[in-house]
Amino acid sequence: MGIHFSKPWDVCIAGGGPVGLATAIAARQHGLSVVVADGAVPPIDKSCGEGLMPDGVEALQELGVDIPEGDAFPFRGIRFVSDSATAEAEFPRGTAYGMRRTQLHDLLVRHAQAAGVRMLWQSAVTGLHPEGVLVAGELVRSRWVVGADGSASRVRTWAGMAREESKAHRKNLRFGFRRHYRMAPWTSFMELHWGRRSQIYVTPISDQEVCVASVSSDSKLRLDETLAEFPELLERIQHAELASGERGAITLTRRLRRVYRRQTVLVGDASGGVDAITGEGLCLGFRQAALLGGCLAAGDLARYQRGHRALLRRPALMAHMMLLMARHANLRQRAMRVFQSTPGSFARMLAMHVGEGSPRDHVSNGLALGWQLLRA
Repeated sequence: MGIHFSKPWDVCIAGGGPVGLATAIAARQHGLSVVVADGAVPPIDKSCGEGLMPDGVEALQELGVDIPEGDAFPFRGIRFVSDSATAEAEFPRGTAYGMRRTQLHDLLVRHAQAAGVRMLWQSAVTGLHPEGVLVAGELVRSRWVVGADGSASRVRTWAGMAREESKAHRKNLRFGFRRHYRMAPWTSFMELHWGRRSQIYVTPISDQEVCVASVSSDSKLRLDETLAEFPELLERIQHAELASGERGAITLTRRLRRVYRRQTVLVGDASGGVDAITGEGLCLGFRQAALLGGCLAAGDLARYQRGHRALLRRPALMAHMMLLMARHANLRQRAMRVFQSTPGSFARMLAMHVGEGSPRDHVSNGLALGWQLLRA
């Protein structure tokens, strides 16, 4: 392939997904030279619920990336559906969007290119080197190496930051499947349907298309079998034309002891993360990217480690709460009764979910919800 550069780069990023590109854009905002290497061909797709929460949209805007009108479908809140019970609330501020993952990736590629990021597609990172990384076996010199290569990160392993697999780690593993249906959305909310073995997200992504994504602990529970457990939802979509095939991915909650070692640093799913049930994976990754850009420019990865830990707290708490609801039907039924009888409690939980309010507000809201659950 013959990769030859006249001088070293400031930053080489292994992984050209949305978070890798966001990190590249953030680093360029601080004047660093950046090269991104990925073995794939853009646009890169991934199975997910395809919803960008208001805090995720805000994180993109801070990187100078705006969602073009017509590329995404705005939705105004979240609706929980469990058996015959429903609860919904609008976002306290900002706009959320449903957007095809490939369109989001294409948008970020264009912004990164405009910012002066060098792209090496179909060029997999094959190892680390004291002076940088090996790309397709050839040395690319760089001061910093960023692993943005996902939950199965090879950079994390090469740098010695991979923790040992444990029973608890495997227990956290869950499986998602996604498909698109060509039909007009029936609501301006993102819906989360709770079932006995799984959860299903329905996200409007255009005025003629919806994304349906399931997540469960059973790798064999594919989307068609999952939908059979949600007859009202199935009735809505079963006659719609398919707009894509089924695509799968894994999700898990993972926290690493450290996210950098020497000149190598991790971001996004490579650095740990929370279960997809929160819908906060991209927002968390974009926030990490913005933080990392400044820390790379300052040469202060210890600050990134501290900030990374702080950014993970709220999504990790929300993941824990929502996974408890997923695993315990009695708790979920109590929660739905509380949400229906006091709609303000659901609105406060949604506000906490998207980062609205202070940490003190989050604690008080959590305690109030806990008390209501005990009384329900």
